Amino acid sequence: MTTQEILRAAASAKASVASAGEAKKNEALLLMAEELVAQKDAILAANAEDMAAAAGTISEVMLDRLKLTEDRINGMAEGMRQVAALPDPVGRVLCQSVRPNGLKITKKAAPMGVIAIIYESRPNVTSDAAALAVKAGSACVLRCGSEAHGSAAAITAAMRAGLARAGICEDAVCLVEDTTRASAGELMTARGLVDLLIPRGGKGLIKSCVENATVPVIETGTGICHVYVDESADQDMALDIIENAKCSRPSVCNAAEVCLVNGKIASEFLPKLISRLTRERSEKGLKPVELRLGDRAAWAIGAQTTAGPDDFDTEFLDYILAVDAVADVGEAVAHINAHSTGHSEAIITRDPAAAEAFTSGVDSAAVYVNASTRFTDGGEFGLGCEMGISTQKLHARGPMGLEELCSYRYVIEGDGQTR
Repeated sequence: MTTQEILRAAASAKASVASAGEAKKNEALLLMAEELVAQKDAILAANAEDMAAAAGTISEVMLDRLKLTEDRINGMAEGMRQVAALPDPVGRVLCQSVRPNGLKITKKAAPMGVIAIIYESRPNVTSDAAALAVKAGSACVLRCGSEAHGSAAAITAAMRAGLARAGICEDAVCLVEDTTRASAGELMTARGLVDLLIPRGGKGLIKSCVENATVPVIETGTGICHVYVDESADQDMALDIIENAKCSRPSVCNAAEVCLVNGKIASEFLPKLISRLTRERSEKGLKPVELRLGDRAAWAIGAQTTAGPDDFDTEFLDYILAVDAVADVGEAVAHINAHSTGHSEAIITRDPAAAEAFTSGVDSAAVYVNASTRFTDGGEFGLGCEMGISTQKLHARGPMGLEELCSYRYVIEGDGQTR
């Protein structure tokens, strides 16, 4: 099918999911999860072909994003079950009032309609996005990158089988067949067919959608995430958090890309950080982190500056960390607000005043005190899964779950009133 045909099919199917009650939508999600597990062999076979085709063309960490395993498929299915267990957002009363003339005005959550998602090489986004859209009463049109298309097609086929078993039109979940830039452009300009566009991917994709879309779009985050180590920090805790934030999965948007250290402890802490992320990781057979030191960090330990002019404005998505020293929490906040993409930032401190200055001063969607930035995730926030991490401020900010995927309408009840 052409992209336009797929969009029209989804638009026709949106009434089927919008009119389904909570029980029917939950049944569909459970059957979709069941089909994912039942068809795991076909999904893994398709993923193996994608992996073979991508080998040598994308980095090792990006290959890890693409790879599916039986455990990851089971995790995708569990995410759908968790969404099914969440309260239905559709029809939720947001506020209610009675006017002096007797009109009863009720503001209720309502489905968006058709949600289009453009994403790159993470097959699990296919199931996360579909689950959230269905529970929120909307149809979804998925458009993945060419590297993951075989995997996404197998996942989509399984989910459509689950929808059909539940009696909901299977076109409520569609996958665009064309993976060229032309199809992305069609989604961006599909006024009247797409009610909301959400891009999930790299800086180039998100910039293109924000600048070129004529349909409503939510800007999701590239993640230049920071960890600031305050002078009062528990340094062992700081090392644990930084290693987790950088190394647990460096290819994702909530991984740390920059570490800032208070200048009063820089000469003491930085050698510990270098040892932890380089020598100790190598001794354990783990990939070491390349530390790119800014001028002040290098001066503090008598080393050479290794950071380039763009390193504090780069989402590395790799085992690379830009590091520098700052005078205090105020300078850390100023640096972050100047260089961050507004995703996730963390302070490691035992000083409540420093924590308050940081959390009130940093202008990002998620701000942590003594915890890893890796928790910025719909599942970790109790949302079941997420449609993406919004780094804008209007309508949705941070992990987007069911509530953020709904619009609202006013229902006005009267008794013959005229104006």
